[in-house]
This record gives sequence, structure tokens and C-alpha cells, in this order.
Amino acid sequence: MKFNKYFFGTWFFLFALFAYWQFNDPDPEVWVSIYGVAMIFCLLGVRGIFPKIPLTLVVVLSVLGAIYFFPGGVGDWIADEWAQKDLTMKTPEMEENRETFGLAIIALVLSPALYKAWKK
Repeated sequence: MKFNKYFFGTWFFLFALFAYWQFNDPDPEVWVSIYGVAMIFCLLGVRGIFPKIPLTLVVVLSVLGAIYFFPGGVGDWIADEWAQKDLTMKTPEMEENRETFGLAIIALVLSPALYKAWKK
């Protein structure tokens, strides 16, 4: 039970940071909402509540979104990010690549909760 509190509690605060950083995004209402949903499920995870159907829906949609946005040249994208030495968005492709990994992180973080939901 302590794992749930520490793991999901930590990710709640990280997703809150992710949501905060989205306010200067071209589409903040979409991404703040997505990270807000992840925060809600993390809070539920802290309390040991794992709703099976909603969690399944969120994880599946996050995986599908990550696949849809997956960048063609991951290596090139990483090289571009390292070369610019800051987090400003230089191209729309950079933003889509970041969004891909945000969705992948949501799916990975909520996967243990999904496992616990289906295990019950």
C-alpha cells in the first residue's frame, strides 16, 4: 500500500508540473485536461481506488495517441532538442514529439493501476 502512496503521489505532482507547463502551449485546454485526468487517477491510486473501465479507457487512448503522434525520426528529434539547449518549441514537429512522450508516460504510469484494477 505504501508503494501506491509514494508512486502515485509523486506522479500526481509531476503531472501537475506537466499541466502547468502546458499553459503556454498552442492548445493548452487539451493538454492541461489530459494531464488533469492523469492527476485524478494518480490521486485515486494514492487512496487505493482503481476504477477498471475508466482506467482501461485512459490507458488505451494514451497508447493509441502515442502511436498516432509517434515521431518518424526519434534520433533526429532528440539531437534537435539537445542542440537547441532550451525547452522552447522551434517547430510544430517538436511539439508533437513531446506530446507523444507525454501520452506514453501517462500510459506507463497508469499501467500499474490498471493491473491492480483487473487483478481485483
